[in-house]
Amino acid sequence: MKVLKLSAHGLPQSWISLEEAVLHYAADEVRWESGAQIAVFRGGHNAHTGEQSVIHINSIIGTKGIPRINPHALKPGLTNSKLFSRDRHLCAYCGRVHDERDLTREHIVPFAQKGQDHWMNVVTACRACNHRKGPRTPEQARMPLLYAPYTPSLWEDFILRNRRILADQMEFLLAHVPKSSRWAL
Repeated sequence: MKVLKLSAHGLPQSWISLEEAVLHYAADEVRWESGAQIAVFRGGHNAHTGEQSVIHINSIIGTKGIPRINPHALKPGLTNSKLFSRDRHLCAYCGRVHDERDLTREHIVPFAQKGQDHWMNVVTACRACNHRKGPRTPEQARMPLLYAPYTPSLWEDFILRNRRILADQMEFLLAHVPKSSRWAL
């Protein structure tokens, strides 16, 4: 289980472990919290009062400090897993949903034609369609794209990074995705 760590202004910073979240709470770096309480850590007892220290961890925390991420300068890393999630495991050519093991990263403009490996030049394709298209553009292969590629926003990138997102974390992230996103409801 991961905690969504945000800047004090609400910009996603990272997915952190419960133990890392405890350190932020203990160092008094948590400015605000949101979402559900997901864990409780109990510490030692106060010598004077006998009271036990307790830290309640929420699923989303806003921390002090200056954000390390500028959402407008973000260039999310391109991985097959993120690409397939961005495209909802849907082949851009045949339109069928496939298991991840049956999918490939398909370059719209192939390397053989000086295409590059970036978000705006890749889509998800099943192995059969990728093989059929070969080193040609979709136009050359007469295989039109069923959807256009796009570069994920900061909030989409956080969705694509984590396979086990809690409902309240997903709700927070989805509230910030662009209306043009495939993740927009």
